[in-house]
Amino acid sequence: TSNNQASQCPPNVILSPAEGSRPTTHNNPANNTHPQKRSHVTPRFSQPQLAAINEKLETATTEEILQWTNDTFGNTAAQMSSFGLEDQALFHIYWSVNPKARLMTLDTLRLPTETYSLFDQTKLRYNVEVEIQYPDMEAVGKMVKEKGNNFFYQGRANREFCCGIRKVAPLGRALATLDAWVTGLRRDQGMERGSIDIVEWDAAHNNYKVNPLANWTFEQVQEFVKENEIPYNELHDKGYPSLGCAPCTRAIKPGEDIRAGRWWWEGDPNAKECGIHIVHPLKT
Repeated sequence: TSNNQASQCPPNVILSPAEGSRPTTHNNPANNTHPQKRSHVTPRFSQPQLAAINEKLETATTEEILQWTNDTFGNTAAQMSSFGLEDQALFHIYWSVNPKARLMTLDTLRLPTETYSLFDQTKLRYNVEVEIQYPDMEAVGKMVKEKGNNFFYQGRANREFCCGIRKVAPLGRALATLDAWVTGLRRDQGMERGSIDIVEWDAAHNNYKVNPLANWTFEQVQEFVKENEIPYNELHDKGYPSLGCAPCTRAIKPGEDIRAGRWWWEGDPNAKECGIHIVHPLKT
């Protein structure tokens, strides 16, 4: 790693989740209860304040970013995880900052078996309650009855409709209870992710979105997971750098973009978002 990247790279030492090595939880009164759905709120930071926060955090370590998140939002923040490699690395660090850190995920009901196994492994490793968000079963049943089980292969609009039912809607319900959500997005993933800030106002969900791994590379994530023996999805060893629903994800070929295996039947290489990571800019 070059010197000018040192502050952005994965930390060299992370506390092991072994018994007796847990750091002290921040003394936050919100740590013991999960918040309820919030009414409409306005951003707590002005645009100049948010710009200053991002300028400071741009050169901070991942632990420092997560410490700021914990200090600022307490237990009204949670990591929303897809249980991909970067999300596993991120929660390992988040847990080291706050062993009571909250972990959420979306179960679309069509995930690979390996992903469900990783839910269980992560729960055991970190003694964490994985807050699983499910789609509305009535909406899923109606969709399948009217359109079929695999209708999403028949055009991008159909795929986005399925993602809307299985991912976007349950995400919205989950985020309605949070002041901030923590993600494993990285700028090197391209598309709209290439210009993400460390902290963003997410107008679509009326809260803040924190991207502590924005400056990491996929290679750094791989090395960090290996060094810290973090449980990960075994599909990563079979050519799957990016994971989603089983019927919508394939292994990639050497030299392909890391998200080429997502919705591979769609021709537009920039159309690799399901809709949950689109941030609308704050109006002036």
